[in-house]
Amino acid sequence: MPEFNINFMGYRKIAGGISIALVIGSIAMLAITQVEWGLDFTGGSLVEVAYEVAVSPETVRRELEDAGYDGHVVQYFGSDRDILIRMPPQEQLSQQENASIGDSIIASLRDTTTVNVELRRSEFVGPAVGEELTNEGGLGMLTALGVVMIYIAFRFQLKFAVGAVVALFHDVIVVLGIFAVTRWEFDLTVLAALLAVIGYSLNDTIVVSDRIRENFRKVRRGAPPDIINTSLNQMLGRTLVTSLTTLLVLFALLILGGELIRNFAVALIIGIIVGTYSSIYIAANVLLVLNISKEDLALPVKEGADEPDLMQ
Repeated sequence: MPEFNINFMGYRKIAGGISIALVIGSIAMLAITQVEWGLDFTGGSLVEVAYEVAVSPETVRRELEDAGYDGHVVQYFGSDRDILIRMPPQEQLSQQENASIGDSIIASLRDTTTVNVELRRSEFVGPAVGEELTNEGGLGMLTALGVVMIYIAFRFQLKFAVGAVVALFHDVIVVLGIFAVTRWEFDLTVLAALLAVIGYSLNDTIVVSDRIRENFRKVRRGAPPDIINTSLNQMLGRTLVTSLTTLLVLFALLILGGELIRNFAVALIIGIIVGTYSSIYIAANVLLVLNISKEDLALPVKEGADEPDLMQ
């Protein structure tokens, strides 16, 4: 690995200001607009249809309105002949009719056009299931953060645990904020991506923290910022190689994986980039804010280790 000599901690205040601004902005966007919840969380129907020729989403939207459907979202799904329709539960229909709404939609579309229309997929999620998934998904994410903090507190030290959890919170909030701004759909695949981001960022943070702890115990002279700088530069090559190889796979998924996993790949790509940044700046920055010192990481002296041998 090449040797680096970058003064990361010299820019910690600038990085901290940028991170605080991103987190506050993300929280504000989540409070104002929230994310574009997918049908996995809100309940409703997802219908994919394929036309024989190219068709405009506006035309399909108008045909659905004329047929009496409300609140639907119509968009292209891969090509200008494939249409994805997201339909919330229709109040005028029973639950059984909502569950089979795909057949009703395809019949309505076929009545208004002379070209062949094919039903590719029809899925229905009830509102109760969506609410349960929302609650359990949020609880799962909070549980993951809590377990991480406990693990690192035992594995390293409490200040490292605080730094790791702040970094993970930063990563999750920024990814959610980007999804809120762009109005990309947030479904179960994106939630899975967020949990994967927590695991990836945690692994990177633990590796960096292990080197910081080692250098605090090994280097006899040097202020905490200098020791952390040395540790970050020593691990930078490994961090970049890991991130770049992971991103290569994710970009392949984004380009070749199709629409079903597009948001999953996008969320992971954003999470990997933000997680790499946070493992370098956020966790280490928090350590300095908490006044990490060599005394915090000193090895405990075994009882009687320095006592003279009375048997001599």
